[in-house]
Amino acid sequence: MANIQLYVASCVLLLSLSWRTSEALPVPAPSPGTGGQCADFYKMLLLNISKALDSIYLSDGIQSEKIEMRNTGETVLACAPTLTQNLGCVTQRNSSFSESECLKNIKKDLLYYHAAIASYLTGPLKNGPEEIRLLSPIVEITKNLTENCFPQLDVENLPSKDAKVWGNESYNNRLEMNKMMKGFHIRAITINRAIGYISSGDHRK
Repeated sequence: MANIQLYVASCVLLLSLSWRTSEALPVPAPSPGTGGQCADFYKMLLLNISKALDSIYLSDGIQSEKIEMRNTGETVLACAPTLTQNLGCVTQRNSSFSESECLKNIKKDLLYYHAAIASYLTGPLKNGPEEIRLLSPIVEITKNLTENCFPQLDVENLPSKDAKVWGNESYNNRLEMNKMMKGFHIRAITINRAIGYISSGDHRK
C-alpha cells in the first residue's frame, strides 16, 4: 500500500511539473466551464477538502493512513498533457490531448464524490453538526460544478456498482470517509492542474 501511495504521489508530482509552465501563462480566452466562477469553484473545492481533512471531526479515533481512490474513470490519464519524454509514469502518453475527454472524466469524478458525500451525511454521524458543517460546502460546490460548468457535456449514468455504500456504524463510515477524502484530495489537485492546463490553451497550439 505504501508503494502504491508513493507511486500515485509521484505521478501527481510529475503532472504538476508538466503543467507548471502553462499555469504561468495568461488566460485570454478560457474554454467554456474552466474560467471565471467555475475556476473559483475548483479552487474552493480543494480548499474545503483540505479543511475537512485537517479537522479532528473526521479523524477522531482514526489512525489509518490509507487512501481510497475512485477506481472508475481515467481522469489522470485523460487529463495528462501530451508529452514526448518518458518519465516512467503510467500517465505519460504520446497521443493527442482531448479536452472533451478530460472534462468528461472530471465530471464523472465530481458526480461520484457528490453522491457519496451527500449519502454519507444521511447516515449515522458521531459528530453530526460538525461533520455536516465541514462536508456540506463540498456537496454544494460539486453540485454547482456538475450543473453549471460542463456546458453541452453529457456523461452516461454511473453504474450502480460504482456507488459508495455506507454502513450503520458511524466509526466504520468515518474510517471509509477519511480514506475517500484523502483520495478525493489527490484527485482535486489533479483536476485543478488539468483545468489550468485547459485554460492556458497549450493543448490547442
